[in-house]
Amino acid sequence: MGIIGTVVTVIVVGLIAGALARLLVPGRQSMSVGMTILLGIVGSFVGGFLGFLIFHKDAADGFLQPAGIIGAVIGSVIVLLIAGARGGRRSAVR
Repeated sequence: MGIIGTVVTVIVVGLIAGALARLLVPGRQSMSVGMTILLGIVGSFVGGFLGFLIFHKDAADGFLQPAGIIGAVIGSVIVLLIAGARGGRRSAVR
């Protein structure tokens, strides 16, 4: 797969993972489609990192690696919960 195919795959997986995470986390998240894609991409790396820590797979690739769709959704949920907790704390201060 070429570079364009890789970029398109990352964007599509990011959109799917981010959208699924937004559906799984209760409450309203006001994000654009671009932010949902970014959430999924960041979640994919979080899922890959956690997968490396837990299962010690792909050690040759290093700890910063993208995960599959399930790992991306799990990582996206974690990122969304952390962002929601930080946002909620920030609004309570005001």
